[in-house]
Amino acid sequence: MVKYYRSVDNILMEESSARENSWIALTNPTAGEILDVAEDNGIIVSDLKAALDDEERSRIEVEDDYTMILVDIPTIEQRDERDWYITIPMSIIVKSDRIITVCLQDTPVLKSFVDGRVKHFSTGWRSRFILQILYRNASWFIHYLRMIDKESDAMEEKLGDGTTRNQELIELMGLEKSLVYFKTSLRSNEVVLEKLLKLPRFEKYPSDEDLLEDVIIENKQAIEMANIYSGILEGMMNAFSSVVSNNLNQIMKILAAVTIVLSIPTMVSSFYGMNVNTAGMPFSGTADGFLIIIIFSLILSLIVALILKIKRMF
Repeated sequence: MVKYYRSVDNILMEESSARENSWIALTNPTAGEILDVAEDNGIIVSDLKAALDDEERSRIEVEDDYTMILVDIPTIEQRDERDWYITIPMSIIVKSDRIITVCLQDTPVLKSFVDGRVKHFSTGWRSRFILQILYRNASWFIHYLRMIDKESDAMEEKLGDGTTRNQELIELMGLEKSLVYFKTSLRSNEVVLEKLLKLPRFEKYPSDEDLLEDVIIENKQAIEMANIYSGILEGMMNAFSSVVSNNLNQIMKILAAVTIVLSIPTMVSSFYGMNVNTAGMPFSGTADGFLIIIIFSLILSLIVALILKIKRMF
C-alpha cells in the first residue's frame, strides 16, 4: 500500500500523488508499487526493498540523489493467542524535495504522525521529520519495555504461589528473547544515530538542537531500561530454576523417607513368610499372633518416622 501525504498550513493532508515536500508512505508494498515508486523517484529498487527483509541490519546508505536511513522499530506479533515483542526494519529515504518511508507493518511510530499527535510537524521540514521519527521510535521502545516489565511481574506472581507451570516459564523465556532483540536493535539504532549526526548531507538547524538532544537521551534511556530488565529477568529465571531444583530435591527426600518407613512392615512380614518352621517364631503359638505382629510393625514404622522427622527428612 502506498499513501501520499503533504503538510498544508501545518495540517497533514492525504493526496493522490507525490509533489514537492511530500511524504510517501509504503506499508507492506507489492512488487509493482515498489517498481513504480522507484521509477518515479529515481531510487534503486534494492534500497526500497531493504526494509522488507526481517534480517536487514540498521545502517545508512548515501547515494547521489538520496540518503537511506534504516533502523529497527518495535512491534507486537500475535502467536499462539499471545503477544510477542519483536523488532522489524523501517527505512527512511530522504531526497531533496520529499521523504519516503518503507515498513512491513502499519507501525504506531508513523501512525502518530498521520493521526496528528505530533506537535510542530511538517513534511517540508525534512531534518526535523527524521528526528521526530527517531524520537517516536525510541519512545515506543520504552513503552514496550515497560509492558514487558509488567508482564514479567505478573509471571513472577504466578510462579510465586509455589506451583511451577511450564507455560509461565515458556512465557518468561519469550520475554527474555524479546529483550535480546530490543537490546540488539537499540544498539544498532544508536550507531545509526551517531553516523547521522556526522553526515554532512544531514542539515542541522538551531531550532532542532533540543529535539536532537531528546532523541539521544530517549535512545540511551531505552538501552539502559533494556539492560536493567534483561538483568532482572535473567536473575528471575535463575531463581526459579533453583526453586524447581530445590522442590525436586524435597520431593525425592520425602519419597526416600516414605520408602524407608514402608519397608519396616515389609521386612517383618518377609521374615515370617520365609521361615518354614514357625514353631520357634515369636507369637507363633498365640491366637492373636498376627495382630501383635502388625502392631509391632506399625510401632517400628512410627519410631523410624519419628527419627526421620527429627533428622528433617520429612
